[in-house]
Formats: sequence, structure tokens, C-alpha cells
Amino acid sequence: MTAAYTPQVLRAVVDRALAEDAPFGDLTSDAFVPATARARAVVRTREACVVACGDVVAAVMTACSDPASPAGAVRVTDVVPDGERLAPGDVLAVVEGPARAVLRGERVALNLLARAVAVATRTAAYVAAVGDAVSASGRPVRVVDTRKTTPGLRALEKHAVTCGGGFNHRYSLSDAVMVKDNHLAALLGADGEVTSALRAAAARLPHTTHLEVEVDRLDQIEPVLASGVVGTLMLDNFSLEDLRAGVTLVAGRALVEASGGVTLETIGAIARTGVDLVSVGALTHGAGSVDLGLDMELATSTAAADPRP
Repeated sequence: MTAAYTPQVLRAVVDRALAEDAPFGDLTSDAFVPATARARAVVRTREACVVACGDVVAAVMTACSDPASPAGAVRVTDVVPDGERLAPGDVLAVVEGPARAVLRGERVALNLLARAVAVATRTAAYVAAVGDAVSASGRPVRVVDTRKTTPGLRALEKHAVTCGGGFNHRYSLSDAVMVKDNHLAALLGADGEVTSALRAAAARLPHTTHLEVEVDRLDQIEPVLASGVVGTLMLDNFSLEDLRAGVTLVAGRALVEASGGVTLETIGAIARTGVDLVSVGALTHGAGSVDLGLDMELATSTAAADPRP
């Protein structure tokens, strides 16, 4: 699976994390570990999971490694492809290189990887709960994420969602239009006429821009769709009965997205109401971290003398 982020984006994430964790170097490793020491370490999962962002390990270790190091270069192998499922104890990657680099990068690599893997694993559970549910239009119901991501880690977390079988909603405020209740409150004039207000706003958008509108009552659906400019209608915090009624009212004139307080226990029933999409903020903000470990298996020295000053 190809990463949904560029190497430059990944490197920026890694550089920020390393600057936070070792702003002036690793005092412990620099004092206790010879510069000539090499290590072999294995990254293992301690629980069942779905892999995501496996390239984080190499990115971190490479950033920690000095090309001029007397211990040589770092090498990361046996990286499990994104989207693969692992059992407790399975190896996710193998790292060989300067012991100082491995030790300096250990925590940052595990932190970033554990977060991404947790998002993928959680997404896979939600996708499994939806099962083979189809929308009223006959398409498989999609589980989609939101912008409720960890600041600075959106690129990794959004990619992790796809690794778990989910789909990305808009990546940022610049990608698509989503008119929520607060936007409508600011947009509507004194007459509160939503149809003409949506048409006027849509006239200012590029013709390729997708427009989504959130509603929280059934009686809001028809005035919104009457504008003729809406591509997706979000039914926010609707009951199952109202979701079914909403799908009937929309009648294929727009994609229907269910949102609001969706849990692993409720998403199956929501998906069977006929909606096209179910958005779940908990895919990212509630994912936590998967338990991963980096185990040092071998340490050697490339020279008899310790070149430390």
C-alpha cells in the first residue's frame, strides 16, 4: 500500500519529534555507548494489530544516524507492509546500525508507529462491524474519518485509516466545503432562507469544489437540497428511525452521511439504514496507541578502541 504522504512530510514529522525528544543529543547513550558500537534490534507488536506507517521506523533511524559514524550506516529490513495483520509477538521491522542511533530513535519511532498502528487497528474493527451493509443506492457503506486528528500527525493518521480499510473525509479546510450549523447561522440573512443562501455561496466556489451541508433535523433536508448545489448531506446525531426517513427524503439527490457519536456498538445498525457514509471521529481521537516494543538482540563494536573524547 502506497503511503498517502510524501517522504518530505514524513521527514518533517520525524524531525519535529526528534527535536522534542533529544534537542541537545542523547546524554545517556553518548556517555555509556561507544561510538563504534553496532546493534541489531527487532520491533515487535505485543498485541494483535493492523500495520500502518511502517516506513516511520526507517525514517526515524536514518534521521538519527550520522553518515560519518565509525559504526557505519543504519539499515532497516523486514518491514511488514501497511495493511497487514499481525499477532502478538510478530516482528514488524528489523533495525541494524549504530547503537547510539538505534537507542536515540527508539522512543520516537515507537511512539509514531504505535499511534498509526492503533488508528489502523481501530478502523479495521469499525469496518468489520459495518460488514457487507450497502447504501440505498446499492454501494458498499464507507467508514470515513474526520479532522479530529492529533496536531502534527494528520498525514500519518489519515493514511492509517486507509490501512484499516476506511476512507478519508476531507484532509483539511482547504479541500472541500462543509457547511455546519455555525456556518449557516453566520450565513443566513434576516429571513433565514437557506436555499437561496446556499446558492449564492456556491456561486462563489470553483466548479470542481464538493459541497457538503450538515443538518440536525428532518425538516432541514428539503430546503438544503432545493438549492441544487449540495453533493453530500450530513445527518448529524439522527436516530436510526430518522436516518431511514432522511435517506428516503434525499432519494438519491445527494450522498447521505451519518455522523455524531458513532461507536463500535452502533455503527452496524447505522450502516444498515441506507446511508452512503458513516463518519467516525473516534477512528483517530479515540485510538490510543498499540503496545509495541523494540528489543535489542545483538551489540558489537567495529573497533577495539573507543574513539570517544
